[in-house]
Amino acid sequence: MFGISRQSIYQSKTRAKKRVEELSKLLPCIIKIRMEMPRIGTRKLYFLLQDDIRKMNIKIGRDALFSYLGSQNMLVKPIKSYTKTTNSSHWLHKYPNLFESTIMRRPDQVYVSDITYIKSRERTHYLSLVTDVFSRKIVGYKLSEDMSSESVVKAMRMAVK
Repeated sequence: MFGISRQSIYQSKTRAKKRVEELSKLLPCIIKIRMEMPRIGTRKLYFLLQDDIRKMNIKIGRDALFSYLGSQNMLVKPIKSYTKTTNSSHWLHKYPNLFESTIMRRPDQVYVSDITYIKSRERTHYLSLVTDVFSRKIVGYKLSEDMSSESVVKAMRMAVK
């Protein structure tokens, strides 16, 4: 069958069965750590299991541990922290994209600007960025403590120098 012998198919099934049995010895250690720290990720879990892995003489790497935990439905789903910063459903006028049909042929042909915020322990800072559309490189920036247009102008001046 497709150049694979019957014997090799049965051998691979036997190897897979032995591997599952071998890794099932590690399962109580994983559960013990997860009982103490239920949200611990696989990388840290792998680090904490190193001594147990050596004692049991199991050969497993971090990526194989990821696969095993996935097969056992024990992977911890990361909590995404997402802040919605754009509201396009406002009553203000929305300007059309004037460069939608323009083909970018060289750097410094078109710049676009954006403001994003960066939270620090003290307060929220605003980062004004100017990007070259052709090369997609940041060509100007200004970090400020308010969302004033002056910071965008300073970033634009940096870009055109």
